Amino acid sequence: MKRAVSVSLGSPSRDKTVIVNLKGTEISVERVGTGGDAKKARQLFTELDGKVDALSVGGVDLYVRLDGRDYPIHAALKLVQGVHLTPLVDGRILKYTLERRVFQLAEPLLGGIPHFERAFIPFGTDRMGLIQSLESVADEVVIGDLMFFFGLPIPVYGLANFKKIARRLLPLVGYLPISTLFPPGAKEEVHKPKFDRFWQEADLIAGDLHYIRKYAPADLTGKTIITNTTTERDIEMLRGRGVTTVLTTTPRWEGRSFGVNMMEGALTAYAAKGRPLTGEEQDALIDELELRPTVVYRG
Repeated sequence: MKRAVSVSLGSPSRDKTVIVNLKGTEISVERVGTGGDAKKARQLFTELDGKVDALSVGGVDLYVRLDGRDYPIHAALKLVQGVHLTPLVDGRILKYTLERRVFQLAEPLLGGIPHFERAFIPFGTDRMGLIQSLESVADEVVIGDLMFFFGLPIPVYGLANFKKIARRLLPLVGYLPISTLFPPGAKEEVHKPKFDRFWQEADLIAGDLHYIRKYAPADLTGKTIITNTTTERDIEMLRGRGVTTVLTTTPRWEGRSFGVNMMEGALTAYAAKGRPLTGEEQDALIDELELRPTVVYRG
């Protein structure tokens, strides 16, 4: 049996191991959270190197990709300095590949391609493919990175404007400490609504569940959510806030959808090439293995 392990900076309370069968190949897909302990994460990566078929980084990206260029996140790269033998991924390639196709792949489940008036994504720096998808179905896309990352009450409208800002900021963001880059709410789940107007005005909300859980208002009646890495508890939380539809970009295994870093690790183990897969290779595997988004709730 092959083994793909994600070492995450997130809470160990979300740890899970499942055995998946991909076209006759059994893979143990494991998530190990360190609760924000970077030293422990470094130790685990070093200990697991050469002993598993794929390693993935959870909770933070090693690089942020923009228009074919990878901008390094130096604090994250320090976590994996001891990895030399096992193929190492962080999900950024699969994230772009899956998220830019999310509505195409989910069309049979949704009964067609939906249309929205306004989409809101609280943090989109690492989700360019998702923003691209949002623009294909919404009249307006509002991106909140300056609001939630820098505390500035300045929304960005549309992918083109966002890319202009990202090109200036990414070289600087790469030198920020890991505690700043780690998604807020990933270690604790205190609900602190922020910038309510932008959540309320959107009929489509997309992005990291940590941001949605922590910063979105309690009342999300009638909203559609696009996210991933959801447990059954997360789905109940969103249902309790009145969400109409939850679309996960990754399949659900044993009641939860795993992060794209874990999915990319599983695909890397399955392919057994001894290296990370290219975007084209992952795109082909999405179709070969029939990996599809899941509509987990419609009311």
